[in-house]
Amino acid sequence: MSEDATDPIVMEALEWFVRMRDDKVTAVERQAFEAWLAADDAHAAAWKHAQALWARFDIMQPEFDRLRRGRSLLSRRNFTLGAIALAGGAGGLYAAGQPGLFAEYTTDIGERRTIGLQDGSSVELGSYSAFSTRFTESERHIEFYRGEGFFDVSPDPSRAFLVHAGGGTTRALGTKFDLKFVDDLVTVAVSEHAVQVQTEGLSNLRLEEGWQVSYAGGRLGQPTQASLDTVEAWRSDRIVFQDVPLRRVLAELERYRHGRIILMSSGIGDIPVTAIFETKHTGNALRTIADTLGIRLIDAANYVTLVYRAG
Repeated sequence: MSEDATDPIVMEALEWFVRMRDDKVTAVERQAFEAWLAADDAHAAAWKHAQALWARFDIMQPEFDRLRRGRSLLSRRNFTLGAIALAGGAGGLYAAGQPGLFAEYTTDIGERRTIGLQDGSSVELGSYSAFSTRFTESERHIEFYRGEGFFDVSPDPSRAFLVHAGGGTTRALGTKFDLKFVDDLVTVAVSEHAVQVQTEGLSNLRLEEGWQVSYAGGRLGQPTQASLDTVEAWRSDRIVFQDVPLRRVLAELERYRHGRIILMSSGIGDIPVTAIFETKHTGNALRTIADTLGIRLIDAANYVTLVYRAG
């Protein structure tokens, strides 16, 4: 689904399309649809767009049928709306395409657990996170695929402790640190001692206790002082945002709920958000964001939530 889907008329056409495919559609609803279609040439154009999206969805119908059988409580109307949105190309579709599919350690949506490693180190793993280990006689490697983890590293001067994520490596220097890898951005914050952070672009720095840095695409950002209470709030089932762009807020909330959150208009993705949310109540968080920022949500029975500009 491209940017033109943010047009309210296109969204209305999608809703009509879903309604007309429902076995329980009434004669009154069909008459209302015909009246809507004839009222404006723009409605007819939007209707053709909805049909084009459905043609793309038909190609993927077998996989969606499998998913739908596993979610028997979904109404056909809500499921179809979500399916159209996904078929429109608004993000990754299959779980098989997610990083860390065969990871050694994973957490499910909303799950948080602590994992003891063979060297005595531990990792508290946040919601929808994944990593694997590869320990040798000279080095301890962690491949971190997604999500967030709090590392408490057991000292071992003879073996470096290295966490690889998103095109960079964090080397523990006898330390405790938080690493988050969400939406192609890696953020490292040090709670105790220090780490060395290096990207594939060969940028590197020593990050001291109480500081954080982010990197993406091989580029290392400038370090900033970290509010450790904010960074580690997820360990108490809270997430704190301080002037964080809406697109990153939605990516973070998506880790704590079953179903996609799709930003339909890139124009609102940069709106800053400052808030504290409970990770167990992401639906409330989305409603608060919508009320505060004046945006519109279409929730397809928790399978997919579409976020776009109101009005």
